[in-house]
Amino acid sequence: MAKSNAARKGASVAAPAAGKGALASVSGGRASLAPDLDKVIHERVRLAIVSALAVNPSLSFNELKSLLTITDGNLSVHARKLEDAGYIASQKSFAGRVPLTEYRLTA
Repeated sequence: MAKSNAARKGASVAAPAAGKGALASVSGGRASLAPDLDKVIHERVRLAIVSALAVNPSLSFNELKSLLTITDGNLSVHARKLEDAGYIASQKSFAGRVPLTEYRLTA
């Protein structure tokens, strides 16, 4: 990458002024660009669950597990968090003697 003229001459380059268009400060190694994002849904696995359900009317536990390639326990915990927050709903039933959990997005 080429250096700017000011950088080559050893001059200091001023940081952009705070305000519109400037990046927010970095705190704890993460940029706080949008502090109003809902942390419940914006975690990687939870966002993947919601995204998968956005394009399918409903998915079973095993379909989600296979699609996202995550463990039973991981899917169970993340689905429960989304359900508690009201983003998804689950319906538990049996297919023969096998339990079947179906997930869908809430309105």
